[in-house]
Amino acid sequence: MSGDARKTAEGLSYLSGFGNEHSSEAVPGALPEGRNSPQRAPLGLYAEQLSGTAFTEPRAHNRRSWLYRIRPSAAHPAFSRADNGLMRSAPFTETVPDPNRLRWNPLPEPAPGTDFLAGLWTLGGNGDATQRTGMAVHVYHANASMHRVFSDADGELLIVPERGGLLLRTEFGLLHVEPAEVALIPRGVRFRVELLDDSARGYVCENYGAPFRLPDLGPIGANGLANARDFRAPVAAYEDVEGPVEVVNKFCGNLWSTMYDHSPLDVVAWHGNHVPYVYDLRRFNVIGTISYDHPDPSIFTVLTSPSDTPGLAGVDFVVFAPRWLVGEDTFRPPYFHRNVMSEYMGLVEGAYDAKAEGFVPGGGSLHNMMSAHGPDRDTFDGASAAELAPRKIDDGLAFMFETRWPVTLTAHAARADHLQSGYDEVWQALERHFRPLH
Repeated sequence: MSGDARKTAEGLSYLSGFGNEHSSEAVPGALPEGRNSPQRAPLGLYAEQLSGTAFTEPRAHNRRSWLYRIRPSAAHPAFSRADNGLMRSAPFTETVPDPNRLRWNPLPEPAPGTDFLAGLWTLGGNGDATQRTGMAVHVYHANASMHRVFSDADGELLIVPERGGLLLRTEFGLLHVEPAEVALIPRGVRFRVELLDDSARGYVCENYGAPFRLPDLGPIGANGLANARDFRAPVAAYEDVEGPVEVVNKFCGNLWSTMYDHSPLDVVAWHGNHVPYVYDLRRFNVIGTISYDHPDPSIFTVLTSPSDTPGLAGVDFVVFAPRWLVGEDTFRPPYFHRNVMSEYMGLVEGAYDAKAEGFVPGGGSLHNMMSAHGPDRDTFDGASAAELAPRKIDDGLAFMFETRWPVTLTAHAARADHLQSGYDEVWQALERHFRPLH
């Protein structure tokens, strides 16, 4: 299957732009003209609206799409509770919030036949999925394509592959996402994940709160960071498949399953702005210092989910992409700090410039609010004595899910065999250099 899926993935075309009012039809004439819900939709299709925000939210933030499908979404039998596996949701109450600095190795190899959904492993999170606040951090490791269809009513899913490409078959069409790219599946959108390689591994941020948007640029001006035109939305593609299809829905923290008698990925045409995207992180336009000091990591924000407090995000997605370091009289790696925000960091490829050892692709670290962290001993010594010639960092790609609340671990994350012991020792070797003048 992976060979056929890769051939399909590599031949895809896309629509360009983030938050645009896109429209697409797989069959000419499938989109109605001049109205959303005519008395009889074209080609015998059903008209259906998918709302990602409340009807009355301001136009600039409103998310909705109109779908024209072979059968309406309402045509399905009742759902029944399914096994959650190792997926968990907020509120997280299995452990107490932990102030310690924590770091994990990659997930172990999964059992044969593990698809993307079964391979999801929740590390922790915050907020309350039923109140649409907060977020969850998941990692995944899969070795089989999905034959079922999944949707998440609790939040949108930001998928960050670390190893192995994915073909995402969604209600809106197909997306191809590889390591160094990310895919965004909006709340409630049904999709299936097919592997393009023998296995796939990566990270997922489940955002319960306001939909991700591009951050405001403020004094930066009109251009920079993630450019809207580089986000790619799918063109319409549908499945006209009769026969049993398992559909799994995540609702208020639990998985529910039923059997449809047809594929729900049967949208022939659509228009709107509540749509999936894929984005190449290598297109991020890095803004940084050209004089002195290391800029705050907020300058690397790709997407943000705002809260009710201006400037305080429910969750930010931050990327440490290839960039030049040119600061004069500057300690160039990330500085030592304590942060009111909580930081989960993952590594897609290469090495992270603040910690060359122990932080590996597929692994991750958690620094909860006000936990002191920064470069390790070797990084500090090297950067303190380095010749400050211009230097390009192009051998690593790290990212961060940064959130306003502490991340509480799941029980299985707190006791995992791949949780590193002795992470605190990274900083114990830092020596005293203080020398009073008198």
